[in-house]
Amino acid sequence: MLNRFIDRMSEYLAHHKGLPVFVGVLFVIVNYVVQFFTHVPVLGFLASTNLLLHLGVIIGLIGILLGDAL
Repeated sequence: MLNRFIDRMSEYLAHHKGLPVFVGVLFVIVNYVVQFFTHVPVLGFLASTNLLLHLGVIIGLIGILLGDAL
């Protein structure tokens, strides 16, 4: 089951190489917007930890590596 998922994901990313980088950039932009809504409890947690920023950078870097490898 995991093997089929990885194969399908690899096939999809082979045709859409820039998608992980685009998603990473979107996470970074959303993190910037979340910084203005710290009074909301869940968003306050995201703003104080910069979780979306870190996820965006990691996804973007992995996307660049996958785009070069495929």
